[in-house]
Amino acid sequence: MSDTPQEIWDLYDRDGNRTGEKFVRGFGNFKNIKEGRYHLIVDLLVLHTDGTYLLTKRSDVKDVYPGYWEASAGGSALSGEEPLDAATRELYEETGLKADSLELTGISYSDKSHGMYYSYIAYVSGDKDRIVLQEGETTDYKWVDREGLLEYVDSDEAMTAHNNRYASYINALRDL
Repeated sequence: MSDTPQEIWDLYDRDGNRTGEKFVRGFGNFKNIKEGRYHLIVDLLVLHTDGTYLLTKRSDVKDVYPGYWEASAGGSALSGEEPLDAATRELYEETGLKADSLELTGISYSDKSHGMYYSYIAYVSGDKDRIVLQEGETTDYKWVDREGLLEYVDSDEAMTAHNNRYASYINALRDL
């Protein structure tokens, strides 16, 4: 991984404004971002036109939730990227998919991860077997129906923080 180019993030204040400060990503070093500063993170719940959702398995080398399944693609925005551009890039890098459309479902902050999260529903179509896993990010994938997604969300294997960011959407699914 030493030949991987450095990832540089813009830092933001609690109002979502760029501060002009930059941060160089390192393994787990997001904890060193100073208090009151955040980096932009996008996450995407991927919904196929046939009504199934994409679950991906995180690589065992990830610094957060290694080896966990997640109902998300996403990651940190690079310096200069806008949220929608970062979401489009991350979806493609992690899955090989291009969204037909992206719907912003919420913006939230985490003081623990120093993250400003833009959460999207990514609507996709096409061949579901054409997923391309990104080395160092994901190791497996599966498509699940609504019931499968809710079963995952309610399991001990689910990433609670992600579920919380999509709570309104998930609760609406429960009511269907």
